[in-house]
Amino acid sequence: MYLINTKITKSIGRYLEGFQHLVFPNVCLQCSHELSRFEIHICAFCWDKLQRTYFESYEEASGMDQLFWGRIELSETFAMYYFEKEKPIQEILHALKYQFKAPLGRHFGESMGKAILNSQKYKRIEALIPVPIHAQKRFIRGYNQSELLAEGMAKILELPVLLDAVEKKANSASQTRKNRFLRWDNASEQFCLGKTVITYRHIAIVDDVITTGSTLEAMAQLLRAKYPDLQISLLSFAIAK
Repeated sequence: MYLINTKITKSIGRYLEGFQHLVFPNVCLQCSHELSRFEIHICAFCWDKLQRTYFESYEEASGMDQLFWGRIELSETFAMYYFEKEKPIQEILHALKYQFKAPLGRHFGESMGKAILNSQKYKRIEALIPVPIHAQKRFIRGYNQSELLAEGMAKILELPVLLDAVEKKANSASQTRKNRFLRWDNASEQFCLGKTVITYRHIAIVDDVITTGSTLEAMAQLLRAKYPDLQISLLSFAIAK
């Protein structure tokens, strides 16, 4: 009887899933074509358009490493994709930030975790710290995209996520029109240490996209001032090309 009920339940589940897909089809965030049952958020064709960095395989310094040379001492860096305007990656990140796509962030975070899981360079990381956003922005958006990325990575890498080690104390305007120095000066005044005392030896700051690196530099400087011996790595979904 139990076996029969189980088969009936599975059959009903498949029927409801098919009906839901028919009424509310899942479409690709980039091209709006209907996704197959094996595709999540983005179709395979659009995934192939994204340009991977493969920084996890680099033996020499990557472009991301070089971006922070002379600015802050880092242990390791990683970005999964290159960011370019007017390319699919821009629309994907826009959807993550502004279109209430919380599951998308965790999915991308899991992809990042899988990319670095077997790389020896990141084995010493003991905890993740997502770049915080102001409470007002979080209320409007409903989530912090960097936190979602960190949660997805934590699931794969089995690491803790420290949500209140650093706090955003100012709801800043966009920095897209500022030069690098003004961005750093602005970012350095926006963060403060949170309630969590860091007892780990090596943490990684997690962000969605890196342009000038000013935000991450400011966070790393803040943490290093409090914890001089703390090893810091930077992990991002994308980096400007």
